[in-house]
Amino acid sequence: MTRRKVLISLLLGFMALPSGAQTGPKHARNVILFLADAGGVPTLNAASLYAYRAPLKLNVQTWPHVGLSDTSPSNGFVSDSANGMTAIMTGQKTKNGVISQGPEAIRRQKDGRLLKTILEYAEEKGLKTGVVTDQSIADATPAACYAHSNDRGNWGEIFPQALNPRFGDGVDVLIGSGRAEIEKQLVARGTSLGALSAGARRPIFDSLEAAGAAGNRPIVVADKVDVRAAALLAIDHLSKGDQGYFLMVEWDAHTPDPKAGLDRLVAFDKLTKEIQQRVNLEDTLLLFTADHSFALRVTGGGPDEPLLAGYDEWKPTRVGGQPVRLKYVMVDDSHTADEVAAIAVGAGSERVSGFFPNTRLFHVMMDALGIKPDAPSSQD
Repeated sequence: MTRRKVLISLLLGFMALPSGAQTGPKHARNVILFLADAGGVPTLNAASLYAYRAPLKLNVQTWPHVGLSDTSPSNGFVSDSANGMTAIMTGQKTKNGVISQGPEAIRRQKDGRLLKTILEYAEEKGLKTGVVTDQSIADATPAACYAHSNDRGNWGEIFPQALNPRFGDGVDVLIGSGRAEIEKQLVARGTSLGALSAGARRPIFDSLEAAGAAGNRPIVVADKVDVRAAALLAIDHLSKGDQGYFLMVEWDAHTPDPKAGLDRLVAFDKLTKEIQQRVNLEDTLLLFTADHSFALRVTGGGPDEPLLAGYDEWKPTRVGGQPVRLKYVMVDDSHTADEVAAIAVGAGSERVSGFFPNTRLFHVMMDALGIKPDAPSSQD
């Protein structure tokens, strides 16, 4: 074929593409990160068997793009939530116990470099941002979105950073639990939730109900949070922005009590379906993953008997921290080094595939939003 014919063929092929067609992954206006704390592959599988007595029945198990994400910290094999979420939010691994600081940090002893999080990039670019969790709003997973600390347990240092942002005007929707302990630690540092609220000129509500009628940019630090209601409230607020939004929603999936943990994961999965039906997947990336895995194993059973057969007999004898041995399920109360699933649908979801370090998820979300990370500094 002559060079002229090749050029004509390429031109005709280009002209035949439908209007607006893209050859690569799409950009997203919005990104929603669903974080199942300790929701590794064995727990996902068990949740489907438990709720539906069949495998592959979860909503997220219908999403088309799947990868396996390594969660190891910078200096070991088994991750906690601090390192696991830091890697996802910043694209860099660190030590366990450290919140969005570099691996040179030493827990409770030495700060590391402040690692810029995707939420901070989004704030800098004018996007709306949100963090929702059933856990303390200052605990490791939500904290890694907006704060930096060499100790995940230092809630009195962590929470005020939400109201003193390094970029933009700070998290627009912040909803979680942990009110009593956060207040206790703040008071020990000479401040309080009331003082922080007054200084930032943003009310800090003690319930979702109070915040729901209070207008824009709600902050809720409660004793307990309804994650479904909180996530839907967050999307209602964030979707009013002109530039799009980033939202992280966490729900605990630890299974030292297997029924409680699987119930939460099944409810979380149902929430992903509800949100999937609410948003426009042409401009929204939905990404489901875990910060680390957990030592749950299904060892037998079938569709004719409940997965948790023997649970009611075990429950009264439960001893915290001890292994769980049911007829078809075994659980050791510990994190594991197993890879976790990363599952995606919507704009930019094609970027999720294969085996990869969890740091890639930061780049998946950043690329989807069309945000380029800052150039590494000389100390990186």
